[in-house]
Amino acid sequence: MIAVVGSGLAGFVGYQTLRYGGFEPDEIAVFGLEDDPAAVWRRRAAAIRQREMRSESDGHCLPTSFPGLAVREARRRRTLRPLVASVCDRYNPSVDEFLAHVEELRERSGWDTSLRRARVERVRAVEGGFELDGQGVFRDVLLAPGHPGLHVPEALRADTRAVHSYEPHGYARTVTVVGAGLAAATEWLNALEAGADEVVSVRRREPLRRPLNVPRPYFSRRGLAGFHRLGPNERAALLRSLLAPSYPPGRRFDEPLDRAAAQGRFRVEAAVNGTEQVICATGFERGFDRDPLLRRLVAEHDLETADHWLVLAPDSTVPGLTDSTRTLAVAGAPAQWAFPGADTLMGAKYAAHAFLRRCHTR
Repeated sequence: MIAVVGSGLAGFVGYQTLRYGGFEPDEIAVFGLEDDPAAVWRRRAAAIRQREMRSESDGHCLPTSFPGLAVREARRRRTLRPLVASVCDRYNPSVDEFLAHVEELRERSGWDTSLRRARVERVRAVEGGFELDGQGVFRDVLLAPGHPGLHVPEALRADTRAVHSYEPHGYARTVTVVGAGLAAATEWLNALEAGADEVVSVRRREPLRRPLNVPRPYFSRRGLAGFHRLGPNERAALLRSLLAPSYPPGRRFDEPLDRAAAQGRFRVEAAVNGTEQVICATGFERGFDRDPLLRRLVAEHDLETADHWLVLAPDSTVPGLTDSTRTLAVAGAPAQWAFPGADTLMGAKYAAHAFLRRCHTR
């Protein structure tokens, strides 16, 4: 059997790709605590009142790029507008569209048949494959543990005013938002729309304005080839630069923020002040060492790391533990060493297809 460790979206994409490759539900074991693969993502999107995806038409869980969500919406609404927008790189599916797509795939793919409700906390290399925390030995394993947790700046962890943007919350009359990425930009607008008299953006640097969280070239074969040629120090430096906060350009953010600034309701400051509420739009903890499963895997098998990244082969497999008899691969956020946009659905598909190819060689 094949094992997928993680029942979130990255694991779901891996599962869909294996099903596309001809594996039946009873040949795949998915380990995780959530029946709904979008459960964690759904809660976080609801917390920040997210209405649109940052991804484009191919930001879906199908194993092939076509048909994308633009085609799905065009068929459902009987209009060409989503397709035209997609051609111009201006299509962003709604959250509801994406979640409906996930639910459809879940129902028709046999996901619930393959799911084993268990948390895997240890992966150990043994003869013939990998032993998964008492769940058995599997020859081929895809690790998709997701983000290791929400990041709250140390200085704010004991502050009773503080809440993370991805946790349920309302909005006070005066609000400080710490951070400068898409979640922060969304929270600026949320607080203003909720009627806050004062919204303060606290940031260490000015955010970049780009449509995707990783520039488009790194989603292409040519861009990836250049990325894979980089040495460890250069690659780590590039990955650090790609973690810089960013949100999309355009009137959706600029117009309401400019209007609020002119009214004295929105401003930028260098440090947290005396507002009633502090929202930490500071993303996730970063690094393999923040994930108990990966930290233990690295320590017990003396795996190579660079800075806070687990070093992977270009196909997202773990060197030293992958050979002609077995495969250990990583998908999702921890797989950035192989694919800079690993925490996107495109990144999950990249790892999943490489994993499928290795499974097919057995």
